[in-house]
Amino acid sequence: MVRQAAPAGVQTSISDLGTPLAAATFVVLDLETTGTSATGSRITEVGAVRWRGGEVVGEFSTLVDPGVPIPANITLLTGISQSMVAGAPPMEEVLPRVLAFLDAEPGTALVAHNAPFDTGFLKAACERHGVDWPGYPVVDTLRLARAVLSRGETRNHRLATLAAHFGASVTPSHRALDDARATVCVLRGLIERLRPMGVSSLEELRAVTKPPTKAQRAKRHLADGLPEEPGVYVFTDARGASLYVGKSKNLRRRVRTYFTAAENRRHIREMAGVVEGVTPIVCSSELEASVRELRIIAERKPPYNRRSRSPERARWVKLTTDAYPRLSVVRAVEDDGAPYIGPYNSAGEAEQAGEALLQAFPLRQCAHTFVPLGEAAPRVLSAGGGRWTGACVLSQLGRCGAPCDGGESLAGYTVHAEAARAAMTGDPSAVVEAHTARIAELAAELRYEEAAGVRDRLTAFLRGARRAQRLAAIAAVPHLVASRRTGGGWETCVVRHGRLAASAVLRPGTDPAAFLASLVATAEYVPAGYGPSPNAVPAETELVLDWLADPATRLVEVEGEWTCPLRSAEAHTGMTHWAHGRASAQ
Repeated sequence: MVRQAAPAGVQTSISDLGTPLAAATFVVLDLETTGTSATGSRITEVGAVRWRGGEVVGEFSTLVDPGVPIPANITLLTGISQSMVAGAPPMEEVLPRVLAFLDAEPGTALVAHNAPFDTGFLKAACERHGVDWPGYPVVDTLRLARAVLSRGETRNHRLATLAAHFGASVTPSHRALDDARATVCVLRGLIERLRPMGVSSLEELRAVTKPPTKAQRAKRHLADGLPEEPGVYVFTDARGASLYVGKSKNLRRRVRTYFTAAENRRHIREMAGVVEGVTPIVCSSELEASVRELRIIAERKPPYNRRSRSPERARWVKLTTDAYPRLSVVRAVEDDGAPYIGPYNSAGEAEQAGEALLQAFPLRQCAHTFVPLGEAAPRVLSAGGGRWTGACVLSQLGRCGAPCDGGESLAGYTVHAEAARAAMTGDPSAVVEAHTARIAELAAELRYEEAAGVRDRLTAFLRGARRAQRLAAIAAVPHLVASRRTGGGWETCVVRHGRLAASAVLRPGTDPAAFLASLVATAEYVPAGYGPSPNAVPAETELVLDWLADPATRLVEVEGEWTCPLRSAEAHTGMTHWAHGRASAQ
């Protein structure tokens, strides 16, 4: 049955974060089933209550013919017998009605007690009947109760216990609608307990895992007076030293969440004990805020930030410029004309990428310094810290032509080196083909672990080659202006050699020509970088590239050419998904 009531009017404040709880719509759901397995059991009854602004505004209830026998113990528990469901509609008829009840209002949150159980059964039903699961935001009253209620306050967190604790007018009876009604009362009680803790939005409610600490509650006033604009916020201690840097579309709303139960990161809760101030830096756009956040973190290295603190630790794979080039893992790109791929976050991943290149091309792996002597074997000036004793075992394995011993001429070795350079800077087909063929061989022999290793090396190579090629393309552009429509106008950015040089919003009524001329004239001067390394940290340039790649972004001015190779690493990224499937076929 479906019963509708008129929705209650709710007035909300602009200071609320996300969807205010007073304005949020909740559908509280309960299912009765033939067992506990979402895949092996079936639903026998659905009960749901739509709740908004403290009022019940709709209910839904129906028995379901499960199409399978109901075990006797389930009938004893729920009272639902085989005869009761004999004339009930099957799940293929009930499922659209359930989803329609959930979808009746946009942004509805699904609530259940032990939500994974109920959502698991609904997802399984959707899969069986060829329906896409809509992916509703979910609130689990069991998880909330464990986080909010103090130890010993209730003897357990079962629905019946919590319903009695919060004075519910309905006693849970293992019938779907009664249990859903009782869950509404539990949800109401938990929300009332959380309001003094600063939880006032649906987003904060879903993030709750434990009550805020005393230190968090004491510092809540630090958000007062902050602007409701996009930008960067810097938490500082009593000496003014930076503790943590973040960004947000709305500075005041975001900072508020650090002092509520929605903030559950251990190191941030610890920070609340020493933070004494918040410095806001208003930005004209979200992109500018993201870039400023990266720059400030890299400059100040605040102790409570866990990422982006040390961009100098990145690694690149370089093909040296010797007469007989070799691969080397380095920390920085130099102005030496050498090809590079990366950057990588770890030396291990960079070494995997280098191994992928060595699998495809028989480059030397020694650290010798050679002097070419025409057609004769080159003279070894340095043996990389040891005494040279002739060609190594790699030449016997066919993985090196042994130029050091005269086994391969300079011209012959140069062919391999140029092929490796082409794979790094342009078309990586040779590396992809060598690895996919090897993965197929190993998978056919059921050697899946070895195949996974080959796959990982290929993935590392393509990731670094793709990053380097994208960075090199934008780093070569001396000046670019692009714009994207936002709610308040046109967000416009000046990018020079991969660095964000200026950002502003063209407001309605402003002369576009004058705005553009002023923005370009005041933009930062940015000299060119080296090779694929833009004149900014790679993470900043990748933020800029993602913004430029948005379909809503429009190019306004471009000096020079902004291009990527047609058969680039980007074109081969789909191969890693194929390789993953072959290597994981076990």
